[in-house]
Amino acid sequence: MNVNELYLESEADIKNNEYTEAFKKCEAILYEMPDHAPAHNSMGWIFKTQFDDYARAENHFLMAMKMAPLYPHPYFHYATLLTDLERWEDLDIHLSFCAEVATLDKCWINSKRAAMNELTQNFDVAIKYYEEAILVCIIDDKIRCYREDIDRCILKKDIINKVKPRKRLKKNNENTLPF
Repeated sequence: MNVNELYLESEADIKNNEYTEAFKKCEAILYEMPDHAPAHNSMGWIFKTQFDDYARAENHFLMAMKMAPLYPHPYFHYATLLTDLERWEDLDIHLSFCAEVATLDKCWINSKRAAMNELTQNFDVAIKYYEEAILVCIIDDKIRCYREDIDRCILKKDIINKVKPRKRLKKNNENTLPF
């Protein structure tokens, strides 16, 4: 069996939740072809999702991007890993690099930037990036989702503007909690 057939089998294993088999096949592929980007990407995905081993996942995603700069999948997975770890500066750098990769969906890049800003409560910036995602998107369902994302940011902005720090009045003999 050639490496590409083995890789396709490993992908089928992943889809069927047969992670042990997929892992073994990807290991075998990387033993034969250490520069096989799709196998590195799949190994990264397995390490991240099945073992929560972010360091090894990151190494595999980075290796996949290095070995095949136009192969899009590790860019997506690496962005998710950086988001999960709240490594915002690294994510910002990664997304700037992604903007230069021809095979990457530009609306995805803008939506990831928007989500990053939404998660860090920079709602005006998030809205701007969701709007930029809409401008480069040609899929109506995605555009509707980005519009909903904008609405969510507006709601969160309104909530933050309404919520003011409140001091709790201490009643007689009542212990105050730090929250």
